[in-house]
Amino acid sequence: MAVKAPNKIAHIGIAVKSLEQALPFYTKHLGLTLVGTEEVVSEQVKVAFLQIGESRIELLEPLSDQSPIAKFIDKRGEGIHHIALDVDDVGERLIHLKEQGVPLIHEQPKEGAHHAQIGFLHPKAAGGVLYELCQYPQEDHEG
Repeated sequence: MAVKAPNKIAHIGIAVKSLEQALPFYTKHLGLTLVGTEEVVSEQVKVAFLQIGESRIELLEPLSDQSPIAKFIDKRGEGIHHIALDVDDVGERLIHLKEQGVPLIHEQPKEGAHHAQIGFLHPKAAGGVLYELCQYPQEDHEG
């Protein structure tokens, strides 16, 4: 059985120390539209989404020193954190990937920003690139 390709790149996540300091570059210099901000308490992060075509850029600011984003910034500095792929059934995808031996961070979907169901693949699976699978509610479909 052939695996259906993801629908699109949902967003590219970029770790930043401060949304307030980072946003002017994206809005004033690149001319992107700020769609909104929200806190994702489960990930200890505040996010800002900027529209670019049918995709978005997601800026991620840590809310605490224990946040995975704070640890990422401490280790690697600010920059690209992950690439998110829009898929139809994140739970089914995670099961399929696990069966194929792909290392996962999440074996079950969890709630992310915009009430999406998400799951992260381990960066070991893709040469050091962290991928997030996202399934958005139909009425709040990203893009």
